[in-house]
Amino acid sequence: MNNIVETQVVPSNALPVRIDNYILNEFDIFPSRKSVKKAIKRGEIRVNGEIPEPFVIIQPGQLIDITESKETPAKTYDLDLRILYEDDWLAVVEKPPGLIINGNRFKTLENALPYSIEASKQKDALIKPRPVHRLDACTGGLVIAAKTSKAHVDLSRQFQHREINKRYRAIVIGKLDNDGVISYSIDGKEANTVYSSVEYIPSLKTGWLTLVDLWPMTGRYHQIRRHLSIMGFPVLGDKLYGTEGNILKSKGVFLWAVEISLKHPFYKWTLTITIKEAPKFETFINREKRRWIKYHRNMPSLDKESVE
Repeated sequence: MNNIVETQVVPSNALPVRIDNYILNEFDIFPSRKSVKKAIKRGEIRVNGEIPEPFVIIQPGQLIDITESKETPAKTYDLDLRILYEDDWLAVVEKPPGLIINGNRFKTLENALPYSIEASKQKDALIKPRPVHRLDACTGGLVIAAKTSKAHVDLSRQFQHREINKRYRAIVIGKLDNDGVISYSIDGKEANTVYSSVEYIPSLKTGWLTLVDLWPMTGRYHQIRRHLSIMGFPVLGDKLYGTEGNILKSKGVFLWAVEISLKHPFYKWTLTITIKEAPKFETFINREKRRWIKYHRNMPSLDKESVE
């Protein structure tokens, strides 16, 4: 019998679309429409307990279950991951930048998880730990992985209801003053990002840089990077949404998932994990300060208050 790894009741305001399109947009675990169709063919997607036809139109109130076959072979990518928290139900790991979460490639975070994480001893243990949310390939930082079927369903529900809080740290080009909320729709959907400036850094090349904390209130595609770009403060090193001439070679994107807070799916207490951003942040900031001091010999102290 298959394990249920994710479930959802189709909301009352859902548009009438084919099930493959609906699942691709609503569930994070499928990288393409083709992968959805294959899962339907394998009997791993069920609507009201039945295997649907690939072209069926979803209806409000229907129960969609995503299941996992115990016979599915598990791929393992031998990559050491930093484990911040682990028990029999979930793990929180630090994803290195450049690694995709899942998909058709072999070198993915999902395939790397079994190498670093112990298998669950629970009866509903998944074949291998499964990430329950996205993180851009170019972004490093914290990712939650479920180790049991019930934990995956519970954590997915928490994300769906915006009950899991995430904080990111970034270096952006320009002087992003004070605190605020960025509210611009993305792909026709509401999107909100809260931000708070941490430090202003003078830069000979860009004038100013800002170290900033960000809390996405919604989970749209590339939300933080797109919001900051729309505001005129692109993330340093962002080739897709950044500023021409300010893409650093071999430095990557200066965006890191540094904190995540959730309700434990079994114990029900709040679990908050916090890490520092990658060492390249401090290295780059200190280099910019040294260059600026060298150019402006008589400049006063460069703490936040003196340079803003």
